[in-house]
Amino acid sequence: MRRPFIRHAVCLIPALLSLDTSVVAAQSPSSVWPERAIRRDIPMTDAIRAAHAAGTRDSSGRPGRNYWQLRADYVIRARLDVPAQRLSGIAAITVHNDSPDSLSQIALRLDPNHFIGTNPRALPWVPSQLTDGMVINGIRINGAPVQLDVAAPRSGRPSAPVAVNLRSTLARVLLATPIAPRTAARLEIEWNHALPGGPGSGHRMTQRWADSLFQPTQWYPRVAVYDDLRGWDPEQYLGPSEFYNNFGRFDVTIDVPAGWIVSGTGTLQNANEVLTAAARARLAHILESDSTVTIVGPDEIGPGAATAPGDRLRWHFTADSVNDFAWATAKKFVWQATRATIPGKGMVPVHQFFLPGRAPLFANALPIARHALQFYSTLWFPYQFPQLTLQDGPSSGMEYPMVINSNQGAADHETGHQWWPMVVSNNETWYGWMDEGFNQYMNILSSADNAKQSANLDRLGQSYGLTSGSESEPPMMWNANVAGASYSFTTYGKTPLMLSMLGGIVGDSAVQRAQREWATAWMFRHPSPWDYMFFMNKALNRDLGWFWYAWLFTTERVDGSIRNVETKGSKTTVTLRQDGQMPSPVVLRVRFATTGAPIKLMPNTVMQDSVTAIVTYPVDVWFAGRRTFDAALDFGKRPIEQILFDPACRFPDRDPSDNVWPRESVVAAAPSSAARPSLCTR
Repeated sequence: MRRPFIRHAVCLIPALLSLDTSVVAAQSPSSVWPERAIRRDIPMTDAIRAAHAAGTRDSSGRPGRNYWQLRADYVIRARLDVPAQRLSGIAAITVHNDSPDSLSQIALRLDPNHFIGTNPRALPWVPSQLTDGMVINGIRINGAPVQLDVAAPRSGRPSAPVAVNLRSTLARVLLATPIAPRTAARLEIEWNHALPGGPGSGHRMTQRWADSLFQPTQWYPRVAVYDDLRGWDPEQYLGPSEFYNNFGRFDVTIDVPAGWIVSGTGTLQNANEVLTAAARARLAHILESDSTVTIVGPDEIGPGAATAPGDRLRWHFTADSVNDFAWATAKKFVWQATRATIPGKGMVPVHQFFLPGRAPLFANALPIARHALQFYSTLWFPYQFPQLTLQDGPSSGMEYPMVINSNQGAADHETGHQWWPMVVSNNETWYGWMDEGFNQYMNILSSADNAKQSANLDRLGQSYGLTSGSESEPPMMWNANVAGASYSFTTYGKTPLMLSMLGGIVGDSAVQRAQREWATAWMFRHPSPWDYMFFMNKALNRDLGWFWYAWLFTTERVDGSIRNVETKGSKTTVTLRQDGQMPSPVVLRVRFATTGAPIKLMPNTVMQDSVTAIVTYPVDVWFAGRRTFDAALDFGKRPIEQILFDPACRFPDRDPSDNVWPRESVVAAAPSSAARPSLCTR
């Protein structure tokens, strides 16, 4: 799906779509009974209506005047027991209740309980090993002990705080004294859990390689998000769907055997205590050039060589305004680093940690990550964090703030996640298309730029016509946690197709400009899909309710065709039909004979070259409900040799072969009946 881009007339479409509607009225057939209903508004749930009424969000798509979100600050002290393959820790979490509500409970995410085996999970995510899950040894709230796994009161508040559902991935601490609005509470949790190893299926299902490398993920008790849409996020961790976390500050100390190198989110605070003098000296030079500097080489192993000497070392990291924390450790890590130059910000270090035997997988990882950081900083907004780290391990293809568990294979994609959801933090569990899908779209742009080409988004929108109609495909607004067999397509694959069509309507550069403005408005906040839709409408100055409804709330397609072409004198009538429920603008490429009478221009036309015209009618021509539309062409007496509907191939179509007149054009392009010819503009 990554194809070279060549400029074409679709770039001119936005100017044509603002035509005087009298042009359309003059060339449209007389009114007929509606054959299909075109919904033009954006469906609203009770939750988003309530948010608008409360002023936390509004129809501008920006955070409302009363917008709020919780903040959770963590101080974590963790210890890795290598022989037992177990992690233990104590977390002190300050929950800042910036909401207008009194919180009578705190929801906790205990993702290691996914490995117990009795909790629900989504296939094909299969844990590598069944464990005893996250063992909670004690909880205190504002210094008071919390009773663990006792029966919740049938009604009202408990007389003393209690924790329930501690063996699920979503537990709750029921409070005797609610957390008042605009105040904070301190939650302390002591826990331990095994780090599973073995042949799992799916990201995050394996967290170690034997006893030589550990890559903990979702490894500490997290406070769930409480927002203005649903209150406490109610979703359990099922495996495929990802996360929805609060922003906050992390102060994390990780105790591991000396000689083991630790990488992670944030910046290392005690290099003098855990690194050798040689490693510290090498680190001092990584911002001097784009070359790769080896901080710890493959022959530097063990206490005194890979790290400072001793029995055990405590690695101390801090990170501000992040929504998670990830780390990895190994006793034979190779540590390399380089720099990226962020537009408008300056230089930041880029690190990678990998096992020596896997060096070929990381040979080009740092340059790829550097390009991604620099490209996406220009495309959206400057990279917001002080460093980026690539970590080797079994979960190769996963993202966290300032950390990507990736080699060079997914380095561009995982780096892209530093924009969403690590800064623009949507609810991935419900609406994965807002991070994975946006990321897939921008990866196309980055890949082309890295190859020094222009991105080509043609054909992508049209290709959805082959998927539309599958009973296994849920709409994109369906909860991604229960998307079933189509999870990957709905979450990852469909968004680039949607934005391809949007670019065919308003222009790709306009889509990216509007997306940039939206992203900037929602930095370090939690946008909903409605915020995105309303913002894009405003930024593009278009009423695109019909577009968002068709793409996000249905699985419909356009399925357009040219049904008839009739010429009388200088006038040609092109009859088009749309058999799908999704409408689209009418975009025709008209190719004339190379010789003949002068070509007379029409008001809704732009000449692509001396013998090719692009004719555009806005999507409004379908709003009355008709399925056919007669496009009246009057270019004078120059003969027309070919007419093509949707020349950039941006509109979902089950069978594009009927988009061209005369049909012989298709036969000439593809003599094999088994072939699917493409007449897209190149």
